Amino acid sequence: MSSAASAVKSAGEAVSSAASEAAKSAESAAAVAKDKLAEVKNGVDAKGQVTLGTVATDADGFTTVPVTVQNTDDAAKSFAVQVEFKDEGGSLLDTVVVTVKDVAGKGTGQGTARSTHKLSGTVSASTGTALRY
Repeated sequence: MSSAASAVKSAGEAVSSAASEAAKSAESAAAVAKDKLAEVKNGVDAKGQVTLGTVATDADGFTTVPVTVQNTDDAAKSFAVQVEFKDEGGSLLDTVVVTVKDVAGKGTGQGTARSTHKLSGTVSASTGTALRY
């Protein structure tokens, strides 16, 4: 095999390995998010009360997105919001849970979702599960 063909084969294996590692990382992050959401007791579905802002990259190279929650209850409530980061094809890259605590009754609260690792390419964010408690 020529050195060029060998280099191409090696690069292809590296890309395949990186894709495999990314998939494992996303699965691991999803499992952690599921565990965190399971810790919420007496939570009610609040997905419709969550708005995500514009996806950006912070100074450290991690993907971030502002999270705004609207408390429709009269009493102060906290929110656990699962944010899913996906690539252009809709494949899950990472998922995190943001907690916005003690949002005043009929008020809004803010948080920021930050990826657990550096993501590349065009990344979008969507709300997975959101619980008010």
